[in-house]
Amino acid sequence: MVDDTIAAIATALGEGSIAVVRVSGPEAVDTVAKVFKSKTDLNGAPTHTVQYGWIVDPRSGAMLDEVLVTVMRGPRSFTAEDVVEVSTHGGIVAVKSVLELILRSGARMAEPGEFTKRAFLNGRIDLAQAEAVIDLIRSKSDRAFQVAQKQAGGALSKLIVPMRQELIELIAHVEVNIDYPEHDVEEVTASVIRSTCGKLLEQVGGLLKRADEGKILREGIVTVIVGRPNAGKSSLLNALARDNKAIVTDIPGTTRDIVEESVSLSGIPLRLLDTAGIRETSDLVERIGVERSKGALEEADLILLVLNNHEPLHDDERKLLKQLKDRPTIVVVNKIDLTGKLELAEVEADYAKERIVHLSAREGSGIEVLEEAVSRLFFSGEVESGDLTYVSNARHIALLHQTRQSLEDAIAATYEGVPIDLIQIDISSSWESLGGILGDAAGDSLLDQIFSQFCLGK
Repeated sequence: MVDDTIAAIATALGEGSIAVVRVSGPEAVDTVAKVFKSKTDLNGAPTHTVQYGWIVDPRSGAMLDEVLVTVMRGPRSFTAEDVVEVSTHGGIVAVKSVLELILRSGARMAEPGEFTKRAFLNGRIDLAQAEAVIDLIRSKSDRAFQVAQKQAGGALSKLIVPMRQELIELIAHVEVNIDYPEHDVEEVTASVIRSTCGKLLEQVGGLLKRADEGKILREGIVTVIVGRPNAGKSSLLNALARDNKAIVTDIPGTTRDIVEESVSLSGIPLRLLDTAGIRETSDLVERIGVERSKGALEEADLILLVLNNHEPLHDDERKLLKQLKDRPTIVVVNKIDLTGKLELAEVEADYAKERIVHLSAREGSGIEVLEEAVSRLFFSGEVESGDLTYVSNARHIALLHQTRQSLEDAIAATYEGVPIDLIQIDISSSWESLGGILGDAAGDSLLDQIFSQFCLGK
């Protein structure tokens, strides 16, 4: 528990209709009351009420801003402490002036993520829920937001808690067996350990099975668009972004550097990189762009290889087709609105039909087919944001891997005739790893690392 009062601006700085200064701690109401002038005494205001008035500098008597003040008394607040939110006029000057006055009145500036950290320390949320808050803020698509929202509401925690309960019951039974081996009270045998650990192993495996998909929803797919000059790469980027982000002309080699844009494709966040057309060139600037394109290919999670339906295959394209066939690549046959001259049989020799998409980027037709192809490649079909088993946090994934290893070791030990008190070490280790997801016994360094990623007002 903490005993000081913190304050920070909870909204983004800039022009807007309102801005919010958030205050939390045992003296939150009293601190704001010192600078708030209203017909109502703020100290006597009921919880979850809004008061109208002015923020006044007590030293000069100057009225800084006309505000609405919301009072939320603990434990019925986000931090489980007394919380006051001051809604000022938007803009930098007004909100900064109000914050500075509140800080002078006794509050201190909050550290990054300290409001959420207090919610965790005060037992209102567990660590998995706290980490989901930053995922909500950073969501790059509707589905990523929905998954983060469910985790912030405790969806992952509701899966972990029963698993830990089964493990603690198994540990208790093992303890009885160790203390009273002659009675074998609950008949805790190797077969019981195998059964319980095997069941939990399936549940952990189910979580890890969708971990890659969850991570994609959280972080997005680095998608590189490659192809020959004038194949329609920039047109494809514009079609996916639904905006004219890249220059499109009939002149080959227009794109000299990498153009980047973030889009959501069927709920899947893509970080699109439109690259310079890959070809041999004597132009120094274009040659640098081509080298950057080749470098981007190495880092790509997904490659969209764009071919021109209106032209025969070029040797450069044949090389790319061979080079990329074992990578996560979708061949985009563009310009299907024009006469087909592309040797499609050569493409189909190395690529399955579900990895070949026909579209017209200029007309915007066929984009939905590309969306389906991406979904199949990364999600084995449609992404289901309603599936509560998505795990996207790298720390959670690592702990689940540790849990799986401990459970596998415990099962293996029963077949090898290892003494039951030693098997208990692996069972306890799996229980602790799952507890790490919820934040049980989390050290200060881990908490500081996690909450330092948050913005000041969160």
